[in-house]
Amino acid sequence: MSLPLRPDDDPRPQPPVCPDNDDCCHSGCDPCIFDLYDEEFGRYRAALAAWEAREAERQAQAKAPRKRAAKPASPSAAPPRSKPPR
Repeated sequence: MSLPLRPDDDPRPQPPVCPDNDDCCHSGCDPCIFDLYDEEFGRYRAALAAWEAREAERQAQAKAPRKRAAKPASPSAAPPRSKPPR
């Protein structure tokens, strides 16, 4: 698979914003805002791991030497043949 060097449509995932303690109503909600944050943070970690794998592949492709097609040998490049003595 060939990936572009750093496409604009594949930005690094950003972590979710952690809620403040004041954002919680402290009434035992289920799910609590912190439970929702934990779930979102888990999705972020999975997305970040996938992005890092893609980025590592991009970096490896950028560092890999490009293979050049071998040029066919031209007849003039070959050393001249000498005729065997009779």
